[in-house]
Amino acid sequence: MDGSSPTSGGDLLGTSSYWRVWQEARPLALPPDKVDSLLARKPYHLRATCITNWLRAGLPVAEVARRAGNSPEVIHRRYAGVIDDSEEENNKKIEKTMGWGQESDSEA
Repeated sequence: MDGSSPTSGGDLLGTSSYWRVWQEARPLALPPDKVDSLLARKPYHLRATCITNWLRAGLPVAEVARRAGNSPEVIHRRYAGVIDDSEEENNKKIEKTMGWGQESDSEA
């Protein structure tokens, strides 16, 4: 792959065009103190941030994979740290569903 993408007219749009437009858009889209930061330095960084946010919001891995155009295996491998960070919350969900760790009114 040469880094080019077809335009709506069928012509190819090179990656340098994406880069130029992105560099022009950053000062318009970001707060002044973030323009020169590493935040969204490349357009691809937005994709990773989006996937991370979806996972942290609790979307199922399979749904995140579908929306991102990846397999669940890729999401698990690449974003395991985000998924693993939710273990405590997942344990609470399991305990609630199973009725564990809750005092009944007669025990209180």
